[in-house]
Amino acid sequence: MKNVCISGTGLFTPPESVSNDELVACFNAYVEQFNVDNAAAIESGSAVALAPSSSEFIVKASGIHSRHVMNKSGILDVNHMRPRLETRPDDQPSILAEMGIVAARQALERAGRSASDVDCVLVACSNMQRPYPAMAVEIQSFLGAGGYGYDINVACASAAFGVQAAVDAVRQGSARCALVISPEICSGHLNFRNRDCHFIFGDAATAMVVEPMERATSSRRFEVLGTRLQTQFSSNIRNNFGFLNVAEQPPRPWDDVLFHQEGRKVFKEVVPMVSELILAHLGDLGVAPDAVKRFWLHQANLGMNQLISKRVLGREPSAVEAPVILDEYANTSSAGSVIAFHKYHEDLVPGDIGVLCAFGAGYSAGSVVLRRV
Repeated sequence: MKNVCISGTGLFTPPESVSNDELVACFNAYVEQFNVDNAAAIESGSAVALAPSSSEFIVKASGIHSRHVMNKSGILDVNHMRPRLETRPDDQPSILAEMGIVAARQALERAGRSASDVDCVLVACSNMQRPYPAMAVEIQSFLGAGGYGYDINVACASAAFGVQAAVDAVRQGSARCALVISPEICSGHLNFRNRDCHFIFGDAATAMVVEPMERATSSRRFEVLGTRLQTQFSSNIRNNFGFLNVAEQPPRPWDDVLFHQEGRKVFKEVVPMVSELILAHLGDLGVAPDAVKRFWLHQANLGMNQLISKRVLGREPSAVEAPVILDEYANTSSAGSVIAFHKYHEDLVPGDIGVLCAFGAGYSAGSVVLRRV
C-alpha cells in the first residue's frame, strides 16, 4: 500500500462577479413588478405578496458578500434572472469541461506534472451538464491524459468522495496519477426569484493532483493520512431536474426542478453529523483536535462553518484556523472546500495537519485528513 499525497491544486475563477447590492436591486425590481401585476389576487388573498431582500439580510443569513458567475448580464436582467450560456456543438468542449481543464492544467503545473502522467480523471461535482458521455472522459481527451475517467455526483461532498476514490486507486496501483476535478455552474440551477436562496450560489472549478508520495516532487505536497465518507438520506436539500421530467404527469412546476432546501433543518441536522464525523476520524487516526492547524470546510454558510469548527475544537475557531472564501465566492458546491485549501495552505509547515471536509445534499459528508510534507 503506497503513501499518497495531494501534490497540486488548481482554481478557475469566472471573470464576472455579482455583488449583493446588484443582486438585491434586480430581485427587488422583480418583487415590485410581481406585486403590481398580482395586486388584485394579493388583495383577495389568493396570492401572497413577495417581500424584498437586502444586502444586510444576505450577509447576516450567510456571510456572503458577492459571487463569481459565468454570466452576469442574464442573472441581473429582471425579465430573465438566470445565466445566458451559448449552446455549443458536440465537437466543442462543454462549458463545464472547459472550466475543469483550466483548473486541471494549473494543478498539474503546481504538481510538476504533465497530462501524459495522468491515467485517472475523476470529475466530482454536483451538477452534471449531461448524463453521458462522462465529463471526466471529455476532459481526459482534451487534456491528452491516458487511462480512464468517470463522473461522481455526491452533491457538495463530491470533491471529498473524489479524493477517496483517487487515493484508493493510487494506493492499490490501478492509477499512478489521478486528477480530481470539480467544475460548478451553480448559478444555472439557482432560483433567483426565491428570497430565501437567490443569493446562495456562485460558479468556479477546482482540481487536485493525487499521486504516490514516492513519485511526487512538488513542494506543495500534503500526505493523505486518511479519508472517511458518510451518507444519510434526506430530501431537505434537493434538485428534481432530470431526464424523466418530460415524461412526468402532471409536469413539475418550473421551480421544482431547481435547487430548493429546508435551510433550518439542514443547519440543525448537518452540523452534528459533520462535527461527529471529523472528531471520530481524527480520533481513529490518533490526532487530537487541537493539533489541527487548518480546517478547509465546505463553504455554504458562515454560521455553519463556525459552529462545526467550534464543536471539533471545543472553542471558537480563529479566521486562520477556519478560513472563509464564501464572502467572495458564495457557495460553489463541491468546489468550496478545495478553494479554501487552494488559497490557504502555503503558510503551513512540514508536519502541520489540516482537515478538508465537504458536506451537503444527500446528506453526504467526506473528511480528508492531510499532513504538510
